[in-house]
Amino acid sequence: MSHHTLVSAAFLAVATTSGAAAQKNIAPVATQPLTRAIFIATMDSEYRKLDANRDQIVTRNEIEANQRARQTEAAARSARDVFAKIDGDRNGQVSVDEFVRANTQQIRPADGTAIINRLDTNRDRKVTLVEYRILTLSNFDGIDTDRDGVLTAAEQRASTITR
Repeated sequence: MSHHTLVSAAFLAVATTSGAAAQKNIAPVATQPLTRAIFIATMDSEYRKLDANRDQIVTRNEIEANQRARQTEAAARSARDVFAKIDGDRNGQVSVDEFVRANTQQIRPADGTAIINRLDTNRDRKVTLVEYRILTLSNFDGIDTDRDGVLTAAEQRASTITR
């Protein structure tokens, strides 16, 4: 871990907490000695980054602007990483095929077993039109509470068909 990383972590802990809590938040352990002079120089550099208007006073607005800039930078870095993963042929453009491939990688393989088991009344692993109608008409009849052969808007709403 570089001095800069350690000192930045220390600065963020001090900037976001106070007292003993700040010391507890300094998690990184130095892999090399860190002198007081290097620490002060790094902290001064961090302070200058916060002091956007160079008046030697850091305001809440400057801190918030710095935080927004860091967040924007992190989001842009993340977006570039995602883009690089999607851009399979590395031509700097994402084609429709690359976009689709990236967005369908997490899709689980389709498995119709549960539907077949529900519809296949004779257990021959095939669904005929008659078997399909048995279940679908059973569903219709269950929704048609007045048994008139018509699903009214109220019956449909009650059954959650139109929700």
